[in-house]
Amino acid sequence: MAAAAVSASFLGLGPGSRDPGAAAAARRRSRGPRNRKKGWKRLSGPEARLGREIADFLEDVALQQRTAGGLISEQPDEGLFFMDTGNAAKDKGRRLPPQAEVKPLHVDLVLQSRSKVPAPKHVLARQFPSSRRRRRRRESWAEQAEKGLFPRGERRRRHRLCRDSAAPPRRERGRSDPDRAFYDLWGAQNPLEQALVGQDQWFLQQTKKLKVKRPPRLQPLPSVPALEVIDGGGSYNPAFGEHQALLLRAHEDELKKQREAEKLERQLRIPEGIPLPTPESVFQEQCEGLLEEEQEEQEQEQQEQEAGPRAARKGQSGKKTERQRRREREARALAQRQRREAAARRARQGLFRLRALRRQVALRDAELRRRRQRREEARARRVRRLGPRRYEEPALDVQLSHELPESLRALKPEGSILRDRFKSFQKRNMIEPRERAKFKRRYRVKYVEKRAFRAVTL
Repeated sequence: MAAAAVSASFLGLGPGSRDPGAAAAARRRSRGPRNRKKGWKRLSGPEARLGREIADFLEDVALQQRTAGGLISEQPDEGLFFMDTGNAAKDKGRRLPPQAEVKPLHVDLVLQSRSKVPAPKHVLARQFPSSRRRRRRRESWAEQAEKGLFPRGERRRRHRLCRDSAAPPRRERGRSDPDRAFYDLWGAQNPLEQALVGQDQWFLQQTKKLKVKRPPRLQPLPSVPALEVIDGGGSYNPAFGEHQALLLRAHEDELKKQREAEKLERQLRIPEGIPLPTPESVFQEQCEGLLEEEQEEQEQEQQEQEAGPRAARKGQSGKKTERQRRREREARALAQRQRREAAARRARQGLFRLRALRRQVALRDAELRRRRQRREEARARRVRRLGPRRYEEPALDVQLSHELPESLRALKPEGSILRDRFKSFQKRNMIEPRERAKFKRRYRVKYVEKRAFRAVTL
C-alpha cells in the first residue's frame, strides 16, 4: 500500500501512464468555490507550505543583500570575522583584517546604513541658492549700500536700532526682577484686579469679568484630624498621672451613661401621688364623652348663677370723676418728665465716664471674640448629622491599674483598627452613622414531616 502511494507521486514511463500532477490539479479544480469551507483545506496543503518557505527564503536573500552586500555564505572569512587578542603591543606588528584595525562601537554599527541601494535624490536641493548666487547677491547688496540703498530687512533693523538707542533704557521687570513687589493673588490688593475697581457691577456681570461667588457647599468644612493620637495614659507603660486622668475620663463617661439610664427610667416611672389604674377607673375612662350633654347643661346652669352677682357688682362701680381723671393725667406727665430728666442727667454724667466706657467696650469686645473662638472650636469638633442616627463616641480603650502588663510581650490587644477607622469616617462626616443590620426572617418556618417517615413507629 505504501509502495502504491510512493509510485503514484512519480511520473510513469509507460504508454498508458498519466501525470499525477495533472490528475491532482483536476481533482483540485473539482473541489468547488474557494470562498466556502471546503476550499479552506487548500491553505494547509503541501503547496501552501512550499510557497511560504520560498517566500521566506527570498525575503532572507533580499535582507542579506541589503545589509551585507550579498549572501553571507559567499562572503570570505576576513569580511565576517577578525581576531582580537586583547594586547595592542602584540597586535601592532601583526597583520589584521581591515575590519579589525578600527573597532567601532556597537551603537555606531547599529546606526550605520549598510544598504547598497543609493539614497533617493533630494527634490528640494535646487530650492536653496548656490554659492555663486550668494556671492552675486552679496556683491549686489554692497553696490546698493554704497548708494545708500538697503534691503527691507536691513532698513527695519537699522530703524529699530536707532529707536532703541534714542529711547531711555527700559527696566526689565518680570519673574527675573529681584526688586519686584510680591502680592497676594487672592487678596483684596491684587494688581490684576485693579482695573475692575470702581466699575459697575452690572457691566462686570455682563462682560463676564465679575468674580464668581463660591457656593457654600464647596466651602471647606471644619473637621477633626484623620488620625487622632490617644492620650499618654493609654500606653502600655503610662505615667501615673496620665493613667489616672484617663481613668477619670472613663469614669465620667460611665456616670453619664448611668445618669441617662436613670433619667429614662424616671420619665417612664409612674409618679408616687398618682394611684395605679383600677378596673373602675378604666371603665370610667372608656365612658368619657357618653354623658357629655348632661355635663354641658350643668355647666350652663352654674354660669347663669355666677353671672347674677357679677352684674350686681359691676353696677355698683360708677364712672370716674373729673378730678380723678385730672390727677391721673398729672401723674403720667410727671412720670414722663422725670424719665426725661433722668436720661439727660445720665447723658451729662456719661461725658465724664468716657475712659471707663472705653474700657468696658474693650472688655466686651474681648469677651465676644473669646465666645466666637469658642463657638468655632465647638463647631469644628461637632459632627454633622448626615442620617437618621446621631454619632456616638466610641468607648475608651482603658486598662485598670491591676491590668497593666509588666512588659510589651504580655500586652493584650485592645479595640479594633477596622472599627477605629469606621468611627473616624463617621466623625469626619464622610459617611453617615450606621448600625449593624439585624437579620429578620421574612417568612415563618414551616416544619413538614415526610411521608416516608410517618409510617415509622418506635
